[in-house]
Parts: sequence; C-alpha cells; structure tokens
Amino acid sequence: MSATPTTLPPVIVLVRPQLGENIGKAARAMLNFGLAELRLVAPRDGWPNPSAGPAASGADIVLEQAKVFESVADAVADCAHVYATTVRKRGVTKPVLTPEAAALAIHAAPGRAAILFGPERSGLETDDVAVARTIITVPINPEFGSINLAQAVILIAYEWSKGMGLAQPPETELPPPALQEELDGMIAQLDAMLVDSDFFFPPARTPVTRRTLRTLLTKPGWSAQEVRTMRGVLSALAGKQPRRR
Repeated sequence: MSATPTTLPPVIVLVRPQLGENIGKAARAMLNFGLAELRLVAPRDGWPNPSAGPAASGADIVLEQAKVFESVADAVADCAHVYATTVRKRGVTKPVLTPEAAALAIHAAPGRAAILFGPERSGLETDDVAVARTIITVPINPEFGSINLAQAVILIAYEWSKGMGLAQPPETELPPPALQEELDGMIAQLDAMLVDSDFFFPPARTPVTRRTLRTLLTKPGWSAQEVRTMRGVLSALAGKQPRRR
C-alpha cells in the first residue's frame, strides 16, 4: 500500500535514553529516512546533551527541535496510534507486528503515530509497553538479539520511508549497446589476426574454436565504446605482430 501525500510522519520517542551519543545516532538514523520529530522521555543525563551533536553527523535539526517530557503518557498524548518496539512482554496481550507491517499500518491509518524505543540496557518496561496499542518486534537471531538504539530506529524508519517515495540516488547511465555489425566487425578483426598467427590448429578444430570465440565475444553487455576499445587493442597488437608466411 503506497503512502498518500497527507501521511503524517511518525514521532520517534526515546524513553529514558542513557547516552547522548546514542540520541545523536538515533537522530541521524531518523533524518536519513525523512523523520525529524524526536521526543525524549526523562533522558538520564538531561537535555540538551553536548555528546549528541557530534554523533548526529549533521542531523542538527532533529536535535534542535527535540522535545523533552516527564512521562511516556505525556510524550504521546497527541498521538492516535502508539507502537512499542520490544519483544513480546509476558502478561501483555497486544497485536504484534513486524516493522514492515507496522509501517503499512501507519501509512494506512489517519492520525499521528508514535513509536517508542526503550533505554539502551533494558529496553521498555512493562508499564511503558502498556501505554502502547501495538508491539513492533524485529525478527532476529534468537541466539544473539542485541540491537543498539540507533539500529532499532533505523530499521523502523527505513520501513516507513519505503512508502514515501524518497528520492533515490541517480542511476548510472548505461552506454548504448553495440550494433551487431560493430560486434561482427570486432570478431572478424580478431579472426583475421588469429589466422595470421596460425592460432587455429589443428584445422579440423577450427569451426569449433571459432564458435567458442564467438560465443564468448557475444555475451550480453558489450557497449559500443567497449567494442571500439577492444578493436583499438587488436589494431595495436596487429601493428606489432609480423605475419607468418
């Protein structure tokens, strides 16, 4: 399902984040994928944090506009949809979505969405998850489930961005393909050089060898420039190679 122009970007809420560096890295991850509204719930070292700026690597606008709240409830009060990123909590019965499914739901539903991320060491507490309506869980290696804060943010932000049609890096313009007569000319030039060099031996094998060379040289992808370059190489070799008489 594609996003509409009226889709509101979700709010990223970091709950009791511990290190300024991680807040900065999360801001960088957000802006990479078009998210700019960051909310902080009771950051351990206060806010603003001088360690956040360098880690944000230029995502200063996210940090400058970040808002601080005392509780999760306050941070998401104006949001119609609240998602908690966590493993399924024991005793908490809520819908569980993958990041991709959650992104589709955010794009499809009217109103603002907030996505909660817990502290670096312990993640969201059960009371934090209780505020949310839906859980987002990342399928991950059960034997190594350690994801840092910025990684978690970038996983969610990336999935959301796929529905927004963000500008892609320009594709490299491919050169025009060689015409068949250009390719045949190159093969004929090589064939003549090989005849002069007595390459085709024994004579009975000549048709098979020629067929093998043509198969090799007609692989898809030869551009006109590549053919011209190869023929230049062959011409240079021919000029230095005495014919056998």
